[in-house]
Amino acid sequence: MSTTTVETSAAVTGHESADTSPRKARLRDERSLAASLASHGILVLASLVALFPVAWLVFLSLGPDKDDYLHPGQIWHKMTLGNYAFVLQHTNFFDWLKSSLIVSLGTTLVGVLVAATTGYAVSRMRFPGYRKLMWVLLVTQMFPIAVLIVPMYQILSDLGLIDSYLGLILVYCSTAVPYSAWLLKGYFDTIPFEIDEAGRVDGLSPFGTFVRLILPLAKPGLAVAAFYNFITAFGEVAFASTFMLDDTKYTFAVGLQSFVSEHDAQRNLMAATAVLIAIPVSAFFYLVQKNLVTGLTAGGTKG
Repeated sequence: MSTTTVETSAAVTGHESADTSPRKARLRDERSLAASLASHGILVLASLVALFPVAWLVFLSLGPDKDDYLHPGQIWHKMTLGNYAFVLQHTNFFDWLKSSLIVSLGTTLVGVLVAATTGYAVSRMRFPGYRKLMWVLLVTQMFPIAVLIVPMYQILSDLGLIDSYLGLILVYCSTAVPYSAWLLKGYFDTIPFEIDEAGRVDGLSPFGTFVRLILPLAKPGLAVAAFYNFITAFGEVAFASTFMLDDTKYTFAVGLQSFVSEHDAQRNLMAATAVLIAIPVSAFFYLVQKNLVTGLTAGGTKG
């Protein structure tokens, strides 16, 4: 065999070896460029869809005339903050703000306290009828508001709580506590029972264990329950418009209706008020958002 033949065979062998070498395997979390672009495109589109109504509301609130929503293109040439000035200076906006904060924060405080103790009791204690208790709470969510208004009005009237903040707070708690109790019960189930036993060894009472050991670990779940209670009370209309008679005690949701008369609707002022209403909710969301995502996903593996 000649030297040329040997060199040719070696070159062919080396070339085949290079071709048959294993390619770099794609990691499980790696995605192709096309998949990344597609996912980012979908996320951008979803964000635009979610933000468009808010941006449109802000845009309409800058129009000085009540019929500008029919010709939105004309707003660009006459934008003004006059709607916001009128709402703040010539309406009961600050009375609505005070009422909304009293009712919403009161509902949040009372509702989370009752829901947390109820959820913890059902999660840790095995008393007669503890399962039925949770199902009863769930059944209360099945009744529509139209069915509940008349009996609730009669109860509040007998207690002298019509047109009072306390009466409205109790009404909102009756609708928000059942869901919050179920939510927190599922979260408490994820906390090891050994923590309760360690508290008893250290001489803590059941309530002391709950307050000093369990609640600090349940902050994400409490944040979700607090946000739900706050939003429920802040944006509700039917109960507030029925049980609150004094216009200075109206919440934002009811006060917003004052811009709609029998023959007219001042949509520019409604839009400006709606933007102002969103500020307290956004501030509350900012305070709880660190624990909100964790709390929403917790309790999903145990319950």
